[in-house]
Amino acid sequence: MHSLITTDVTPTRTAISGLVGNTPVLHMSAPLAPEGHGFWAKLEGLNPGGIKDRPALHMVERARSRGELVPGGRIIESTSGTLGLGLALAGMVYGHPVTLVTDPGLEPSMTRLLTAYGAQVDVVGRPHPEGGWQQARRDRVTQLLTEHTGSWCPDQYNNPDNTTAYTPLALELAAQLGHIDVLVCSVGTGGHSAGVSRVLRQLYPDLRVIGVDTIGSTIFGQPARARLMRGLGSSIYPRNVAYESFDEVHWVAPAEAVWTCRQLASSHYATGGWSVGAVALVAGWSARTMPAGTRIAAVFPDGPQRYLGTVYDDEYCAAHGLLDHPPAAEPDEISRPDDKEVTHWTRCADVVDPLTLATTIEDVR
Repeated sequence: MHSLITTDVTPTRTAISGLVGNTPVLHMSAPLAPEGHGFWAKLEGLNPGGIKDRPALHMVERARSRGELVPGGRIIESTSGTLGLGLALAGMVYGHPVTLVTDPGLEPSMTRLLTAYGAQVDVVGRPHPEGGWQQARRDRVTQLLTEHTGSWCPDQYNNPDNTTAYTPLALELAAQLGHIDVLVCSVGTGGHSAGVSRVLRQLYPDLRVIGVDTIGSTIFGQPARARLMRGLGSSIYPRNVAYESFDEVHWVAPAEAVWTCRQLASSHYATGGWSVGAVALVAGWSARTMPAGTRIAAVFPDGPQRYLGTVYDDEYCAAHGLLDHPPAAEPDEISRPDDKEVTHWTRCADVVDPLTLATTIEDVR
C-alpha cells in the first residue's frame, strides 16, 4: 500500500512560476522495503521541468535584484539537462535569452525540448583532458560570456543562491511529514542536499543525512571516470557540496539504478531517472535496516519522461549491460572514500571534502 499527501491548497496563481513547488510526497514500501518500513518520496518531477526549476528561478531573481543580470541580458550556463529546463523557464518568466552548453551525452529528446522552450543549445565537441565533459562545458561558457555583452552565468556549482533556493522544499517536507529522521539526497552540484539538509537540521537536530553519488564521480573522493548516469555525480569539485552535513555516502552503478527505476515504475507508478533510481535504492535499504517507524524522506529530482530512450529502453540497456543485474541486498563498505575505486553499490560513513584528503586512489587505467 502507498498513500499520497499534498500540501494545503493555495489560491490559483496564473504566473508560469506559480507552477513550481508544493510537490506531493508518496509513501513507498514493497518491493524496496517490507510493509511498515517504507520511505517518503518527494516527487520533484511534478514541477514543470523537475527539481531545478527551483534554483533556476531563484538564482535569476537574486541576480536581477543585485544588478548582476541586466534586463534582457543573456543567461549562459552549463547543464546536463534538468537545470536547462529550469533556466528556459526562468528566461521565459523574466524575459532573458538563454544559451545552454551541454555535451553529446544529452538525450536528443532533451535537446529538442530545450529548443522548443526557446533556449539555444551549444554542444561541446570533446571532453577536457582532466575535468571531462563538465570542465569542457564550463570552458565554453567562459568563452561565450566574453562574446555576449551583458551576459551572466548562474555558476550552479558554486553559487550559494543554488542552495538557498531549496528552503521552500525543506519547509514543504517538514509540513507534509511532521517529523523527519533521515534525509536521502542525490548529489551533483550539491545544491539541494545542502539547502534542504541545512533547514531540516535546524528543525530536527538529530537528522541523519545520506548522500547518493554515482560510480566514476569525483565528488566524494573517487577518481573521475566516464559516467553513464546523468543528473548526479561530477568530474569537478563543486563548492556547494556541504560535506560536513553528510553522515554517510553511497555510490551506485547504472545497472543498479535501472533495476530500481523499473521496480518503482511497476509497483508505485511514480519513478524517474538515474538519480531517482539511485536514491530509491539507498532509501529502501535504509528503510529495511532502520527500526520500524523511522521517518525517511527521499528527494526524487525528476520523472521518467526524458529517460524513455535510456533507463526504460531495453535495447539501450542491453547494449550497455544494464539489464538483469539486480543490486545486492546490502552495499559493500569502505572505511575511507579513497580506500579503493568502487564499481558497484558501496557505502562509506567517513565523508570528507576530497580536496582535503592526504592521499588519492591510484589512477589505474
